[in-house]
Amino acid sequence: MTRSLRAGALLLLDLILPPRCLSCGADVAQAGALCGACWAKVDFLGPPQCACCGLPFEVAALAGDLCAGCIRKPPPYARCRSVFAYDPDSRGLVLAFKHADRTDAAPGFAAWMARAGAELLADADIVAPVPLHRWRLFRRRYNQAALLALGIGKLSGRTVAPDLLARRRDTGNQGGRSRVGRARNVAGAFTVRPAYKERVKGKRVLLVDDVYTTGATAGECAKALLRAGAAAVDVLTLARVVKPVGTDLG
Repeated sequence: MTRSLRAGALLLLDLILPPRCLSCGADVAQAGALCGACWAKVDFLGPPQCACCGLPFEVAALAGDLCAGCIRKPPPYARCRSVFAYDPDSRGLVLAFKHADRTDAAPGFAAWMARAGAELLADADIVAPVPLHRWRLFRRRYNQAALLALGIGKLSGRTVAPDLLARRRDTGNQGGRSRVGRARNVAGAFTVRPAYKERVKGKRVLLVDDVYTTGATAGECAKALLRAGAAAVDVLTLARVVKPVGTDLG
């Protein structure tokens, strides 16, 4: 299909099914967007922030400054960035995408992530999602992190390996667990699939997930990649917990 025909088809589709706000369903100018009112409620993240984990600072900081947590115990990944804070105003967006089949949101979310993680993408050799265990994937029918990774790869031109990592066991839901409990639950749960072990050696991998909570899952995935010979691992998520908001995250 030529570009003009594709544009015409999209215009016709918009006339039949007008784009809706990802949050409230109000009319918006383009698909994968928020209306003005919902946009204003979302706490989008950016500098000043921890140079490592991306935790937002309340006051101005120098480039390279780290939060207390990263100084005390540096994570195995190099950098993490997220689009917005996971809080009561954004929770519905994330949970609908994660548990309610709102896969139509993936392209819009991926575009936001590509912008928020532009610096990480510029250095990435491979983009890979955090994997679901096969039984959870069977029940859910899709891996939301894989949808985001594929969208980011399409926008950035970076190579995406949707099945680079495997989850050795079903770790269940992380919700309700303490920071220590989350870490113990996912310890050793991830591995690089044999087919990719040569491909990751010496490469910088960008790990994609929907929500960064305590960093336990991202950390374990990063450890598996580094053990397989990856040069470094960065992390890019749609949302991150800045302050505890509940126990509904997996």
